[in-house]
Amino acid sequence: MSHSRRSFIKRGGIAYLSLGTVIPSVKPTVEEYAQLLLPNVQDKDPRIIAQDERFWSIIQQSFTRNKDFINLENGYYSCLPIQTLNAQKAHVQRLNDERSRYMRIDQVRDRENVKSRLAEFAGCSLEEVIVTRNTTESLNTVIFGLDFQPGDEVILCDQDYGSMQEQFKQQAQRKGIKLRWVKVPLHPQSDDEIISLYKQAISPKTRILLVSHIINITGQVLPVRKIADMAHSHGVEVICDGAHSFGHLDFRIPELGVDYFGTSLHKWLCCPLGSGLLYIKQDKIPQIWPLFGDVHKKSDDIRKLEHIGTQPCSTHLSILNALDFQLTIGNKIKEERLRYLRNYWMDRVRDLPHVRINSPQEDSRSCGIGNVGVKGKSPKELAEYLFEEHKVYTVAINRESVQGVRVTPHLYTTLEDVEALVTALKQFG
Repeated sequence: MSHSRRSFIKRGGIAYLSLGTVIPSVKPTVEEYAQLLLPNVQDKDPRIIAQDERFWSIIQQSFTRNKDFINLENGYYSCLPIQTLNAQKAHVQRLNDERSRYMRIDQVRDRENVKSRLAEFAGCSLEEVIVTRNTTESLNTVIFGLDFQPGDEVILCDQDYGSMQEQFKQQAQRKGIKLRWVKVPLHPQSDDEIISLYKQAISPKTRILLVSHIINITGQVLPVRKIADMAHSHGVEVICDGAHSFGHLDFRIPELGVDYFGTSLHKWLCCPLGSGLLYIKQDKIPQIWPLFGDVHKKSDDIRKLEHIGTQPCSTHLSILNALDFQLTIGNKIKEERLRYLRNYWMDRVRDLPHVRINSPQEDSRSCGIGNVGVKGKSPKELAEYLFEEHKVYTVAINRESVQGVRVTPHLYTTLEDVEALVTALKQFG
């Protein structure tokens, strides 16, 4: 069990549902989960807990539900638990009451505290992280801040997030770098198959390799550590897009072996909109230029990258509350629940003749995100059918390599929700 999770348990955090538990009629506070769930959850198999609907019925009470439709598009943004939402309102009120005094006196101290908790959760040093607004800002800070030279080469995947592709294309226009593209298969046979594709793209001029931890359009989990080790053996630095892995998979950033990592906290960690994280391995910080000038910080101080003007402090403070909620459940238990929900719906439609699965089947290559298409139907047609006929909201993905809808359940998603998707897909032949 991690240090951060142990310390939270001591504050009244996690436990496991007993058969005699009475579910209250009001939303429990984070601390009250200790009274609802017994403290021996770490001794239970997370895969078993993932299937315990009594356990998840308590967790689901902490989320509001829209009665007009079933939301299976949490990959863009996931709503806050009611406890975090209430805390955010209190933070907004505090800032409104204290005004400039807070901004001038307490802001920096509180931001350091938030970063310290995030660093502990991520398994890295406080001196290696800053809070940003999202993954795009995090990784573009690195991409824009690198001192590229004409002829430098960068390796990308055809399924990498569009904003990352766009920034590198801009760098190609501005600085004369060359982009080399890798096509990752939807259903790889092994890690070696994927690693060899990236390896074949490396040349003596390769400077950077961009890799997605979880591909956002299909949910495929890539073997980042193996790719990073291979790249480093050729003198190539690695940028990891972790938009969909942080708070989703159970890992610590240094375990990936990458040089740079960016994520959005308002996705799977359930933080307020406009919160992200950037990690830079400490010895790489000096080579990154800030987006905004800052001559007061040393070149090896990651805080030089925080100087972007007045920031939304209430959002930053709410990250602490989101971390507390995450730790009431535990990373591994959450990961297994998300994987269980994905497998639940996907296994029930996989063999339908008109259905096309665009995501790997193996648990090691997937978790909560899945992509499904219907033969003879465009992604737009499928997404519109699901919503208009069954009130199931997804997002259409129409790429050269992927045509389907992305399905992203979350902790408040019930089996009835995913059953509605299964029913809809069976009928749309």
